Amino acid sequence: MQWERLTATSFKQAVQDTGVCVLPLGVIEKHSEHLPLGTDCFISHRISCLAAEQEPAVVYPSFFFGQIYEASCFPGTVTIRPQLLFDLLVEVLDNIGRNGFKKIVLYNGHGGNNHLIGFLAQCSLWQQKPYELYIPMRRLTDEGQQEWDAMAEAPYGGHAGEYETALMLGLCPDLVKMERLPEQPARPRGRLKDTPDTYNGIWWYGDYPEHYAGDGSKANESKGQRLVTLSVEYLAQYIGMVKADTVIPALTEEFFERARRISE
Repeated sequence: MQWERLTATSFKQAVQDTGVCVLPLGVIEKHSEHLPLGTDCFISHRISCLAAEQEPAVVYPSFFFGQIYEASCFPGTVTIRPQLLFDLLVEVLDNIGRNGFKKIVLYNGHGGNNHLIGFLAQCSLWQQKPYELYIPMRRLTDEGQQEWDAMAEAPYGGHAGEYETALMLGLCPDLVKMERLPEQPARPRGRLKDTPDTYNGIWWYGDYPEHYAGDGSKANESKGQRLVTLSVEYLAQYIGMVKADTVIPALTEEFFERARRISE
C-alpha cells in the first residue's frame, strides 16, 4: 500500500492492519551517462512497494533528499544543508510515528546515506520516540546473494555498474540508455593511496571522478528481473521479521527506564 494513494479512512485501517511503514531513501545524483538521476529513488521505492504486496506494509513516498555532497559538481544533483537534511528526515519519521506507526523500516537505495542513517539510528537513544527504527543491513538473503554472485560478471564497482544497471533494466527499462554507456568500465583511481588509514569526504571523488563505478555493460534485463525478485523476497521477509519483533521495543523501554532512574 502506498501512503499517498490511500484515503484518510483506509490509511487509518492500514496502520492498524500492518503496523509497519517503509520509508524508501534515495537521492538525486548523476549515474554515469546511461541511468537517470533518480535511479536510487526508483529502485528503493519500487522494491519497497513490491515487497509490501507480499508482506503488507504502508510505503511512504520516495524520500529524494539524502547525503550526496560528493556529487554536487555534476548537473542535476540536489543537495540539502546538513543540519536541515537531518532535521527534515527526523521530522518525516516523527510524522510517520504521529500517524500511528510503531515500527519504521528505512530502506536505503543510496550508499552515501549509510553514515547518515547510522548516525540517525544512534541518535534514537538521545530521546525516546513512540516508534522504533529498523534498518536492513543487506539487500539479499544468503541464497539470493550467492545466486547474484553467480550471475554477476563484473566483480567490482557499485555505482551505475552491473548491479544498479540490472535493477533499473528490471524495473524501469525505458529509462535506461545503454547506448550511452562509457566505452570503458570505471575502476577506482586510487588517488588517495598516499594517505593510508585515512577517511576523508573526498575519497569517492578521488576514486570515481565521473560518478561511475563498475561495468554497466554486463547488465541485461533478464539479470535485472531476477535481481528484482531476489531483492523483493528479502525485503518482504525482513518486514515480516520487523512485525514479529518484540526484542528491540523491550530493550528500548528498558534502556530509557534506566536512563530516567539516573536522576532519582
